[in-house]
Amino acid sequence: MAQLYGFDAFSPDQIAGRVQAIGVAKARLPWLSTLLLAVLAGAFIGLGAIGHVLVQSDPTLGYATRQLLGGVVFSLGLVLVIVAGAELFTGNNLLVMAWADRQIATGELLRNWALVLTGNLLGAAGLAVLVLLSGHAEMNQGRIAEQYLRIAATKAELPVLTAFFRAVLCNVLVCMAVWMAIAGRSLADKVVAIVFPVSAFVAAGFEHSVANFYLMILARLLHDFSAQGAAAPAMGWGVLAASQVPVILGNVVGGSVLVGLIYHLIYRRPARVAPAPPDPSENPVAPPE
Repeated sequence: MAQLYGFDAFSPDQIAGRVQAIGVAKARLPWLSTLLLAVLAGAFIGLGAIGHVLVQSDPTLGYATRQLLGGVVFSLGLVLVIVAGAELFTGNNLLVMAWADRQIATGELLRNWALVLTGNLLGAAGLAVLVLLSGHAEMNQGRIAEQYLRIAATKAELPVLTAFFRAVLCNVLVCMAVWMAIAGRSLADKVVAIVFPVSAFVAAGFEHSVANFYLMILARLLHDFSAQGAAAPAMGWGVLAASQVPVILGNVVGGSVLVGLIYHLIYRRPARVAPAPPDPSENPVAPPE
């Protein structure tokens, strides 16, 4: 039946092997390549967020329509990361599979996460500056700028546990999107695999650390340099940064524990060694009479 309908995606156990091999390769990339690819990923996720905010700024759309359509256009970010190639912190939480199988050391894992998170922040910040200078946020009678400010204020005020658990749920869906994209053999396979999980996390209002970098940095810049921002409550850099600590930690738990380690236990755990047959010399069997 699979051959009849052309379903030739990799099986889950094959995906697990591919994720582990990719994790080893990612952990051992030269640091400059890793950093530059991470900068690209931060910008790519920001590009997806631009479309999301544009949809959110339209007051003529109903709530469900804004949430779902905003999620669909936000999917552009992860499509660019997977198809064009980039290093995204949330997706790289799956490196834990290679670590759990002792293919990479703890230092290599943490080095990759730290370097990629730094690059994602730089890419998101760079895009935020470009968007500010482009005047994009002034479109729709300034409603886009107002939406950025509203989103950032809401995220900064989230209770710590709420932000943490929303981030856990977010990265479960993001890493499942990455997992299923790796299953695909064609560009269309990968795009379809990405859109639904990413749309779901955005529509549900879950927290993605790299997207938040872009949204919060641009909101702060708009606060300082736009007419809409001048009338908005002040948001200190320290407050914005502190609000992202539980989001980063939640993303790590969701992606590395609830996806990476679970699939490692299912598909990659070393097989138990079968017990050796008994030695006849130790347990002689009486000859038949």
